[in-house]
Amino acid sequence: MNDAVHSIAAKSAAPLPKSAGVTGRTNDPARTMAEILKVATHEFADKGLAGARIDEIAAATRTSKRMIYYYFGSKEGLYIAVLEESYRRVRSIESELNLENLPPEEALRTLVGFTFDHHNGNQDYVRLVMSENMLRGQYIAQSKSIQALNVPAIRSIRDLYDRGVVEGVFRPGVDPIDIHANISALTFFNVSNQYTFSQIFKHQMQDPQVLAQRRANVIDVLVRYLRA
Repeated sequence: MNDAVHSIAAKSAAPLPKSAGVTGRTNDPARTMAEILKVATHEFADKGLAGARIDEIAAATRTSKRMIYYYFGSKEGLYIAVLEESYRRVRSIESELNLENLPPEEALRTLVGFTFDHHNGNQDYVRLVMSENMLRGQYIAQSKSIQALNVPAIRSIRDLYDRGVVEGVFRPGVDPIDIHANISALTFFNVSNQYTFSQIFKHQMQDPQVLAQRRANVIDVLVRYLRA
């Protein structure tokens, strides 16, 4: 991550300079930055990095381009901050599932169900990840926090899987990263491919009954994949 983005935390505690050119707002940097990130998340998810416009983000948040650049350094800096916040949010919620206190199979079912629900309920997150893959991960590579944010996800899977192997519930010899990849793939598809799949097969993937059945099927596939 560039130096401008790396200094966001320090800037959030600093008084907003008069040169930011914003009127009618209280000087609440943390709140302002949160609003900018929320609007920017949808803008980048909807239009990608190239198509997103800082002018539109500024207008929607009643701020200015100058303020956005003050906090995030550049359009690319804001995009990286959006990616970081999106990953931080999902991992933060995931950490509250208390998987370590559940029996292994129940923990797996809980994790898969949560991931399915998160992706379906936060479709901008999926589109951001799709967009970053189109860019071949070049901005995630610049982040100093995203890799660390995702370490607990693999640790949690490794813990529940190892407990399952010890208890004879899961078969041995499966890489936790592969488990994570399979969970991601099966829970991602329902959002990433919903329009093409629905048009080709006339199968409305966002219908509540279809979603519920798909959710149950994905959980079942992953449990059967690991079951001893």
